[in-house]
Amino acid sequence: MSEATYFILAALLDGPLHGYGIIQRAAEQSRQRVKIPVATLYRAVDRLQEAGLVVPDREEIVDGRARRYYRITDQGTEALAEEARRLSAAADLVIRRPGMGFA
Repeated sequence: MSEATYFILAALLDGPLHGYGIIQRAAEQSRQRVKIPVATLYRAVDRLQEAGLVVPDREEIVDGRARRYYRITDQGTEALAEEARRLSAAADLVIRRPGMGFA
């Protein structure tokens, strides 16, 4: 799972968001380290929908333009949790190693 995909899914854990909301939440959750370009976001969202990890929630019209909200599915939540466990185990290999300065 790419870092952008990880943070897109994580952004949706607290509820449905529209595209710009996902971009903002991903940046906040990553302490501004992950900045997802709009084109990247929508390509990723399309892939996540095809995989059944994200679904459209609703659509609103704002200033004459459609704003689509997305939500994470149960399958998406499990995929994100699995990736978090994988990342944690990988980090533990380094963090627990003597001499690494993680006391």
